[in-house]
Amino acid sequence: MLASFGARPKRRRLGDMDGSQGDRDRTFALAERATALMREYGPSATPRAYAVWYNYVAALYPKMNEAMSGFMATGAVSEAEIDILYEAYLDGQRLVRAADETSRTVLAELANLTEALDLSLGSSAEHSEALRTLLQDLDGTGLDRTRILEIVAALAATTREVADSNRVLEARMRESRNEIESLREALETTRRESLIDPLTGLSNRKQFEESLHALVEEAVAERKPASLVVIDVDFFKRFNDLYGHLTGDQVLRLVGAVMRETVTAGATPARFGGEEFAILLPGLGRAEARALAEKVRTSVMTRELVKRSTGETLGKITVSLGVAAVRPSDTAVSLLERADQCMFKAKRDGRNRTVDDGSVPPPVG
Repeated sequence: MLASFGARPKRRRLGDMDGSQGDRDRTFALAERATALMREYGPSATPRAYAVWYNYVAALYPKMNEAMSGFMATGAVSEAEIDILYEAYLDGQRLVRAADETSRTVLAELANLTEALDLSLGSSAEHSEALRTLLQDLDGTGLDRTRILEIVAALAATTREVADSNRVLEARMRESRNEIESLREALETTRRESLIDPLTGLSNRKQFEESLHALVEEAVAERKPASLVVIDVDFFKRFNDLYGHLTGDQVLRLVGAVMRETVTAGATPARFGGEEFAILLPGLGRAEARALAEKVRTSVMTRELVKRSTGETLGKITVSLGVAAVRPSDTAVSLLERADQCMFKAKRDGRNRTVDDGSVPPPVG
């Protein structure tokens, strides 16, 4: 029974997970650090500045942190620099504006194509009318040599006009095709960025939630095996507080790298919270999923962590993992809850271990 796992710590619900995930104490610690940096580097404590500094200490956007570190190296961080960082990395309207700009460009290209087609159709109509007139003249009787030459010359002239118009249309269509291809690539890049965690390169919370729903729906509907592995870094808060968030980022990147190296084809490794990771495993039952989870755990444990700034050896890190296999009655929420419970049991049993839901019976009724 679920009760055999003991009291379960309160967890975030699916679809209600904050991007800066961590426990309550950690979020307050981040807030205090952000406030201290605002006081130290200025220039103000506006909501926009607080958002930038909070995300800086939470290390959610590596590129933003790199840019901020450059600004901090020169002393005080100006309001203009805060605005640059906010608009580049945190402004929720950035993707909307990018989509609007793309839409405007597409509409402009369509207008150009329409204009070129109108010109081409107009030229074709004029050419057809000219040919009809010339054919009527040729059907006439008593045409002398001079008149025939005039008709042939007129026919050649209208044909050249159509050829020129077609060349213009072809050139414009080539240009538009290249522009549309560039737009397609830009949109695909933006789409990928919106689904990728910038720190680890894994799928982010949005992609994880979408993929989890799809995984469960397909597995239940088609009665196929599928599993979910939930991973949590052991003592991450203590490690982060002791060595700093930049080294903490290094830990998260290491776990992400191990996951990418270990997962099988078709699997979706994701980071959906601060130190919380998951692997979606379509086609794998409980035993296979547990075996893969164990590979992740042992691989992480064998890696030696070195502080980049000093070369200091920081020892090893460990992770606790929970494995849940999809059941016919499952939803995305119930599967995640069960994997969470298994992971919490791994924590309570001493950490650095994998627990699966084999001992958790399906709900009655």
